[in-house]
Amino acid sequence: MDLNKILPTIWESLPYILGGIWWTLALVFGAMLLGLCLGVPLAAGQIYGSRRTRRAIGVYVWLFRGVPILVQLYLFYFGILAYLSQIHALSGLHLDSAFLAALVVLSLTSAAYQSQIFRASIQSLHEGQLKAARALGMSDGQAIRNVILPQALRLSIPGWSNEYSILLKDSALAFAIGVMEIMSRTRSVAALTHEPLPFALVAGVLFYLLTHLGVRSLKILEHRVRIPGYARQGTL
Repeated sequence: MDLNKILPTIWESLPYILGGIWWTLALVFGAMLLGLCLGVPLAAGQIYGSRRTRRAIGVYVWLFRGVPILVQLYLFYFGILAYLSQIHALSGLHLDSAFLAALVVLSLTSAAYQSQIFRASIQSLHEGQLKAARALGMSDGQAIRNVILPQALRLSIPGWSNEYSILLKDSALAFAIGVMEIMSRTRSVAALTHEPLPFALVAGVLFYLLTHLGVRSLKILEHRVRIPGYARQGTL
């Protein structure tokens, strides 16, 4: 590897590679948001739902935590979306979008993991809080929305840091179906130059920086929303 030749090539291709950051962040933050919207009711259903509801949610969690992301991407992109795009061929909808497939897969998988983060946070709260809310005249739904979930979401922020890191790394697999994120762009440039190692290092540095910035931001958020003197059940 001739550094005198490869460094100018890296510099010239850097704007193109950096353009993939926006696609990567769109996947990660979109999946975290959709995973949050689905993960919270899944967690509540696992704790407060009927036996049938808990079983159904358990199957969902087991399925999306047990099947590799790459397999899900292939099944969804080349299977479900390809089938739907044939049905809606005359509607003008672009259901075969690689980005849409990656976003849906990452969101559903993130929801399975986030549901367990929220479940653990809810269960860490003292059960007497729900009884006290009932004593004040609240229904179970009101107590969960207004008393339990606001506390549980605060306690879930450290878990979100881990989920952000996992989603960021999993988003690199979206290159397999053609999403033009960081990994896809570095691979395409590396294929043209026949120098995969330097561009793999560039991708690694970018993912490391994005991980550090995201985790650091969530750490700041955790300190800002922390309630002074408040701790999980069983802690000092």
